Amino acid sequence: MNKNNMSPDEPADILIVDDTPANLRLLSMILSRKGYRVRKAISPHLALNAVELSLPHLILLDINMPEMNGYQVCSKLKANPQTREVPIIFISALDDVFDKIKAFEVGGNDYITKPFQDAEVLIRVEHQLKLRSLQMELLDKNRILEQTLTELKQAQNHIIQNEKMVSLGQLVAGVCHEINNPVNFISGNLIYVKTYVKQLLGLLQQYRQALGSIPKEIQQLEEDIELDFLVEDFPKLVSSMQGGAERIRKIVESLRNFSRLDEAELKSVDLHEGLESTLMMLGHRLEPCGDRRGITVIKNYAQLPFVRCYAAQLNQVFMNLLTNAIDALESGSRHPHSLPNSDDEGAIGPCAPAPTLWINTAQPTENTVTISIADNGPGMSPELQQQAFDPFFTTKQVGYGTGLGLSISYQIVVEGHRGTLDCQSLPGMGTTFTLGLPIQPSPDRPK
Repeated sequence: MNKNNMSPDEPADILIVDDTPANLRLLSMILSRKGYRVRKAISPHLALNAVELSLPHLILLDINMPEMNGYQVCSKLKANPQTREVPIIFISALDDVFDKIKAFEVGGNDYITKPFQDAEVLIRVEHQLKLRSLQMELLDKNRILEQTLTELKQAQNHIIQNEKMVSLGQLVAGVCHEINNPVNFISGNLIYVKTYVKQLLGLLQQYRQALGSIPKEIQQLEEDIELDFLVEDFPKLVSSMQGGAERIRKIVESLRNFSRLDEAELKSVDLHEGLESTLMMLGHRLEPCGDRRGITVIKNYAQLPFVRCYAAQLNQVFMNLLTNAIDALESGSRHPHSLPNSDDEGAIGPCAPAPTLWINTAQPTENTVTISIADNGPGMSPELQQQAFDPFFTTKQVGYGTGLGLSISYQIVVEGHRGTLDCQSLPGMGTTFTLGLPIQPSPDRPK
């Protein structure tokens, strides 16, 4: 059905429905002289077909007609969402008050009694067309206001999310700074501790050899402190401490890579670093805990060049996509299924594959890289998939999601980096998000 909106530059389209040819000719003449575009229907069925082909601005509808009266025609039109807003003026020789009441009850907008006067017809028609025009104008303004409100709400929440990420980055950077100094002190001094321990143990060995016969008191003390075990274990203990300090140093480095406070502008970065840093941040959610099974992460990284991008923003995208995948795996842990072509990696049984994440990177073209994040969670229906990137849309329980993560990720990738972000999913077959980025952004990229 064609949408037929009111336009001040075009004459109104009026449909006259009457089984009396004389009435059709008279009304058509009155309205045509006034400049209206007039269509005529001599039966209810022809009228309904005419409305279906092209929506009129106004309908003049006779009440007494064979096969179907005007009340029935009006009820059909008002029951159809596409035609219910078209104003209807009833025309009839019936002047009983109950007939008029029934006309308004079925949805009529006005009533003209036969025989009618030219001036009355024109005034009532112009009045209904004016009301219709004002109604359409109000609906348009309401739609604009709703769209503006949605955009403002989205922008506000986007700002809040960005502020959260900035605050998180500042917190992480501060923690890294505070941890870094004592860790460097410990790590640096452990080198000397290891040397000193080695020297002291060597000296002790020399004393034992020089003394030959060791007094019983010293022998008893050696037994009490288990000297042989101490000599063997102390160097291992120092090496373990060095390994722990190195682990802390790497965690601090990953946290700093994730925050990227010093990279607010475009900068060439290693995307794998961002992925690894994000995985490190989410490490606690990948490990088994209580009744929750651990999540296996299978990585297939290609040899990628450095990509010129906003590193902190892309880390936020990685965080959103990985968090969503983990949430899906946790919610679908009781639904056994697996992704096709997964080679059964991470499976613990034919009927209960382990929750698994696949992270693949590739360079399909000279100036494009792709990152795909797939899970073997419950997947999504086509209807949900179409709404995945809509603001405020979420399938999570109330209080567990804002519905902004994917929307903001889409804006960052598509609008901010001129890239692509696609979703592929089927119920029971998991979900895959594929992110495409230009290695060098185009010159017309928005600042």
